[in-house]
Amino acid sequence: MLMIFSNIMRKLEFKSTIFIFLFIIYGVISTPPADPIQCSSNNTNCTITNSNGVFPDRSICRASEVMYPTTEAELISIVALASKNNRKVKVATRFSHSIPKLACPDDNGLLISTKNLNRVLKVDVKLLRMTVESGVTLREIISEAARFEMALPNTPYWWGLTIGGLISTGAHGSTLWGKGSAVHEYVTHIRIVSPAGCEDGYAKVRNLNESHQDLNAARVSLGVLGVISQVTLQLEPLFKRSLTYLTKNDSDLGDELITFGKKHEFADVTWYPSQQKVLYRIDDRVSSVNTFGNGLYDSIGLRSTPSSTLTLSRTTEELQEATHDTNGKCINGKLTTETLAGIAYGLSNNNGTFIGYPVVGFNNRIQSSGTCLDSLDDQMSTACIWDSRIKGPFNYDTAFSIPLSIVKYFIEDVKKLVQLEPKALCGLDLYNGILMRYVTTSSAYLGKTEDAVEFDIIYYRSKDPLTPRLYEDIIEEIEQIGLFKYGGLPHWGKNRNIGFVGAIKKYNKANRFLKVKKKYDPKRLFSSDWTDQVLGLKEGVTILKDGCALEGLCICSKDSHCSPKKNYFCRPGRIYKDARVCRLHVKT
Repeated sequence: MLMIFSNIMRKLEFKSTIFIFLFIIYGVISTPPADPIQCSSNNTNCTITNSNGVFPDRSICRASEVMYPTTEAELISIVALASKNNRKVKVATRFSHSIPKLACPDDNGLLISTKNLNRVLKVDVKLLRMTVESGVTLREIISEAARFEMALPNTPYWWGLTIGGLISTGAHGSTLWGKGSAVHEYVTHIRIVSPAGCEDGYAKVRNLNESHQDLNAARVSLGVLGVISQVTLQLEPLFKRSLTYLTKNDSDLGDELITFGKKHEFADVTWYPSQQKVLYRIDDRVSSVNTFGNGLYDSIGLRSTPSSTLTLSRTTEELQEATHDTNGKCINGKLTTETLAGIAYGLSNNNGTFIGYPVVGFNNRIQSSGTCLDSLDDQMSTACIWDSRIKGPFNYDTAFSIPLSIVKYFIEDVKKLVQLEPKALCGLDLYNGILMRYVTTSSAYLGKTEDAVEFDIIYYRSKDPLTPRLYEDIIEEIEQIGLFKYGGLPHWGKNRNIGFVGAIKKYNKANRFLKVKKKYDPKRLFSSDWTDQVLGLKEGVTILKDGCALEGLCICSKDSHCSPKKNYFCRPGRIYKDARVCRLHVKT
C-alpha cells in the first residue's frame, strides 16, 4: 500500500510542477473572486465570509440585510436609520480580505458595503494629496497617483484592498525609512460617519485632520468607530526603484536582519528555514526618474492560475499529509522556490521579459500587483490562488511583529527547532517561505509600538478541523514563541484566534483608543462580540472544545484539545517550555 501511495505521490509532484511552470510561462485569463456577501433575496437574509471562504472558527456569519451606498449622503442616511433603531452594523469591503471576523455583525445585524463608494474625489498636484472614497482600491490609488506623476511610496504587495479596509487593519509594505511602511501613516484627513443622538439626526460626520486628536484612533480603527467615508493621503513625486534579489545561507540572518532594513529603503527578507536559505530584497529608489528602465513586478502568487493547477497542488499536499510524506513536501517545496527564483518571482525588465538584475522601474509598477483580478472568465478555468470556489489552497496565515531590538533571538529559537526537526518546515516553502517585512513605530493608537519585523507565515490547513498537520507542534511552538515569549503584536487583519490572546495589553495607547470608541459609538452599534473580545472588553477570544488547539482557537491545556484518537497529545514546547502544543506520540 505504501509503495502505491509513493508512486501516486511522485506522479502528482511531477504533474504539479509542470502545471506551475506552464501557467507561469504562458499566463492565463482570470476569474476575480466572488463577492464575499451572498443574499437569498433582494439584499436580505445574507451571509458574509472572508477571502478564504471560511473564518478561523468555521462559523457562518449572518446578516439580515446589506446596503450599498453610492454617496456620502446615502451613507449618512443608512447609519442614521440604524442608529435610530439601535441596530447592529458592520462594514464590509469589496473582497473582504481580513481573516478574523471583523466584518461579522452580531444579532443578524446590518452590513454596509463600501463597494460602490469607489470614486477618486480630488487630486491636488500642488500639495501632493489625493482624496478618495473608502471603497477605492489600492490599485486605483496607485494608478491615479501615477497619472499625475505622484506616488504613495509604501503599500501592501496586493492591490485588491480598499483604502478603508487596509488602514483600518494597519496594512503595510516594508520599510524603516521616512513615514514608515503602514499606509495609515500617510493619511492626513478622514471623514467618518458614526452613530449619534436625535439632536444630531442620529448620525454624525466627523472631519479628522492632522491637528485633530482623534485622527490617531481613526487611522487604525478595526471598524468600530463608524464607517469611513473619505480618506486623504499625502503623496510624493513619482520616483523609480531598483530591485535585486540575492540568495544567501541563513547563518547570519539574526544579525543581518537588524541592519538590512536600515541599508535599503524598501527591503524585505524571505526565509526558507528547512533549506537554511534567505532571499534578500535589495530595493532602493534611484536618484532620477530619467534612469533607464521600465521594469514591472507582476507577482507570480497574485497572477491568474489555472484552477486545475490549484486543485492538483492541493490534492498533492493533502495526500502528503495523509501519508506523512515529509520527503515529498521537502522536494516540492524546493522545486517551488527554485522555480520562482528561475523566473525572478514575476519581475521583468523593459520589454516584458526578465534579462537580469537589477530591475529598474517606476514605483507604481514595482510596489504592488494582483493581475488575477483583471479579466472575467465565467467558466472558472482560472482564478486567484485563494478563491474558495475551487478546490485550491486552504491555509492558515499567522502574522506578528517582533521588535527589531530582540528579533535576533526569535530567529535563533526557530533555528533551534529546525535543528531538532530539519524537515518540519519544508511545507512553508510551498507558500514561498516566511516573509519578513519592516514596520515602524506608529502614531496610531493601535499601530506598531516600536520598529519591528513582521513575520508572515502561511501553512497548510486541513478541511477536517480535527485532523492534525504534519509537525503540528513545531509551528504551534513558533507561533507561541513569537506571540508570548517575545510579545509579538498581531496583524489585525490576519491570524488565528490565539494571535489575539492578551493582544490589547501590548498597546500602550489602547486606553486612548477605547475612550474615542466610547465617544463615537456609546451604544456599541459598530461593535461585535469578536471586536469586544479582541479589545479586551469581553472574554472569549479562545474557544475551548475538542480539537481547538489544532485550529488555533485555543492553546491546549488537556489532550482533548488536540487529537488523542490520532495520537496527538498536549505537551510542553521543545525549547519554549511555557508553550503548550499538540505533539504526535509515536508508539514504539
